[in-house]
Amino acid sequence: MTAREVLSDELTPDGVRPAPHAVPWAAPAGAAGAGAAGELAISTAGLVKRYRHQTAVAGIDLAVPRGAVYGFLGPNGSGKTTTIRMLLGLSTASGGTIEVLGRPMPQDVRTVLPRVGALVEGPAFYPFLSGADNLRRLDAADRDAPARTRRVRVAAALDRVGLTNAAGKRVRAYSLGMKQRLGIAAALLGPRDLLVLDEPTNGLDPQGTREVRHLVTDLARDGATLFVSSHLLAEVEQVCTHVGVMSAGRLVAQGTLAELAAAGTSRLRLRTPDGPAAIAVLTRFGLADPEVDGEDVTAVLPAASAPEPERIVADLVRADVRVRGFALERESLEDRFVALTGEGFDVVR
Repeated sequence: MTAREVLSDELTPDGVRPAPHAVPWAAPAGAAGAGAAGELAISTAGLVKRYRHQTAVAGIDLAVPRGAVYGFLGPNGSGKTTTIRMLLGLSTASGGTIEVLGRPMPQDVRTVLPRVGALVEGPAFYPFLSGADNLRRLDAADRDAPARTRRVRVAAALDRVGLTNAAGKRVRAYSLGMKQRLGIAAALLGPRDLLVLDEPTNGLDPQGTREVRHLVTDLARDGATLFVSSHLLAEVEQVCTHVGVMSAGRLVAQGTLAELAAAGTSRLRLRTPDGPAAIAVLTRFGLADPEVDGEDVTAVLPAASAPEPERIVADLVRADVRVRGFALERESLEDRFVALTGEGFDVVR
């Protein structure tokens, strides 16, 4: 998505703005504003979006490190797309501040957007043109795209998303998944520092989903920063280094995947006929909410300074507790997300 396309009033024949030209490849070394390692690609402070009496985004503080694959998670309607539109200058924030690639938005929109690729709210193309012709048209609208390499770059982008055989087919004959892949191909026509993808696997079959997942991994390996909005937990787990979790317009968690998992709870499960004696031992170790159900004993380990399992077992044996089974069950990321949002996520594996 270039500044020219964001600010253009041009619409497609069906009344929809054309899919944005967007490219995620890392900018050449020494590109202006590249910044030092460790800087943030996206930063917001108290970002708010209100629609009359409804608050869609309620004061969120995003911190997306450069070079990260940041999964922007949340159930549908949690404010993800509204946030993305504000980040790209497509919607005006009601409050707070935004910085993208170290520059304030929307004040520096014309400087920032040529370095940002985006696919937001699904692609829109001329249905009577072929996939390749649509991409060539989008590329021609980008003042920064070199015309002499246009056909080569279009062919390479189509090949990378698996649409080479359908390059000459009119878009009206494309399936939803093919249109989504064509939109991603439009995001692969030239170099950018940051790629923003809003539900990039929407409408894709399992094979197409795997291809997009591998593509995101490859782009991250090349040094690009990726901001990927999704409600598919499994996809985020497999490709992202960092996550932010949205719920009802609020950012309820943010950090690395490991940090989010570590913030969850762990439960000890013990099998013994000596339930009361086992509970006494577990309580001394600070385990919470002990329960006995027949020979099954469970308790929650403290989040900080959890005792070593070997110590617990040794004390159980010293107390003449007959240990017939012992296990630690850590809260899954899915459980953690449900606890944070109060809603389930679509889990596709």
